[in-house]
Amino acid sequence: MLSELSAVPGFRPSVSAWARTAEAVVERFPGGTASLGIPTWFYGHEPPNYFATHIAKYFANSVREAVLLELCDGGIVFLPGAAGTVQEIFQDACENYYGAPETVTPMVLVGRDHWERRLPVWPMLQNLAEGRMMKQRIFLVDSVEEALAVLDG
Repeated sequence: MLSELSAVPGFRPSVSAWARTAEAVVERFPGGTASLGIPTWFYGHEPPNYFATHIAKYFANSVREAVLLELCDGGIVFLPGAAGTVQEIFQDACENYYGAPETVTPMVLVGRDHWERRLPVWPMLQNLAEGRMMKQRIFLVDSVEEALAVLDG
């Protein structure tokens, strides 16, 4: 299944090719687990999760982000992104910074070059984490496989 998906790993340059690949996987493996996709309302260029069995829609993106952070108590993987992803990283970081030890959740940033050089979020995140419980819960990796290993670890 993953090898099939890796043929078209993103929705750029062709959202149609990305959706057709995901559709083929869903047809081949129809008995998936029930899941909820909550696509962003504000950023219309991002398609919804094709693998979600249920779709929810919030009309205020800030509410969507707050709910996702509340529900994602096993950690969040942040793939390379732009302004919206940076906002979500620091929204999660703020909750982890001020949170009680039992509420601090893992944050895994994927793409060293992206998060250290292109948008240098990682150095700032490390500085925020210094002396806080969240220091042991922030990670920077280069691949989704490494991110999964961190969360499984």
